[in-house]
Amino acid sequence: MAAPLLALAALLSIFIGVAFGLLGGGGSILTTPLLVYVLDFQPKQAITASLFIVGITSIFGLVQHARQGRVRWRTGLIFGVAGMVGAFLGGQLGAHLPGSLLLGAFAVMMGITAVAMIRGRRSPDTRHANGLPLFRILLDGFAVGLVTGLVGAGGGFLVVPALALLGGLPMGAAVATSLLVISMKSFAGFAGYALQFGVNGHVVQANPETQIDWAVTLLVTGFAILGALTGSLVVGRIHPDKLRKAFGYFVLVMAIFMLSQEVGATVLDYAGRGWLDAMTVVIAVVALVGIIGWLIRRAPAPSAGAGDASGSDEADERRLDTAPDSDLRPGVQTSATTGARLRR
Repeated sequence: MAAPLLALAALLSIFIGVAFGLLGGGGSILTTPLLVYVLDFQPKQAITASLFIVGITSIFGLVQHARQGRVRWRTGLIFGVAGMVGAFLGGQLGAHLPGSLLLGAFAVMMGITAVAMIRGRRSPDTRHANGLPLFRILLDGFAVGLVTGLVGAGGGFLVVPALALLGGLPMGAAVATSLLVISMKSFAGFAGYALQFGVNGHVVQANPETQIDWAVTLLVTGFAILGALTGSLVVGRIHPDKLRKAFGYFVLVMAIFMLSQEVGATVLDYAGRGWLDAMTVVIAVVALVGIIGWLIRRAPAPSAGAGDASGSDEADERRLDTAPDSDLRPGVQTSATTGARLRR
């Protein structure tokens, strides 16, 4: 690969890392477009490499938050394990889907991510929580993981509201804990894409369609980590709402570009294969968009203090930890009490 192209990739990787450090998991949404349109990865290879890059970068971001005591490990592990199952299955499924379809679905997710960033962060509103059993929490974690495994994005804009509403976490803790969840399900999705089971008499083997250029992948990972550390150092000097909206509009433009590139190719590709194949593609896309939409609708409405959610973390923690047992119904827990008990 030419040196100028690698230099460009390094600069863009730093930009992605800075966005990750400033915005959390949402900043990783540009990793796959970088690999496809700049470094000439095939779609499935790009998704596989992106899951690895996001997983590693999330760990470095997680360490920064853990040092400040903001990560709720037990809650994150419960969401993360459910997400790993969904991400692994999503990776196994995605490995058998056309690359143009996966990139089209990824562009849809980019668009929804952009809208979520432009609208602003959401905070939990426990006044309207009717209570959710642990099974529902695991189901949402599985659904978020499935989307991650399919399209190769961290899905931070889905994880944070889920942790805030279902886990009862204050927004600052939800953002920090989301990095634990994102890293877990990213590695599971990576395994789902990279491995094949029961093929050619082998119990498990590497998937030849998702073999990645490790030298380039590690280069991008290293510069993304450098950017993430830089972003975490300057995050307090930049107004978070303005930054998030500006990045959201940029991601929206990228999503429109990707859709224009991939949707047309997918339709033309399947138009010549017959109506059954075309209908299968339509159903798959509608199902994916439906899952994402369902998760978005489950997110709580923005609160008046959403712009500075971290400032109220301690008060929220005291309120959640003192939730009375009378809030419990047989087999059902309120989201606030669920979060408090999960953290214990």
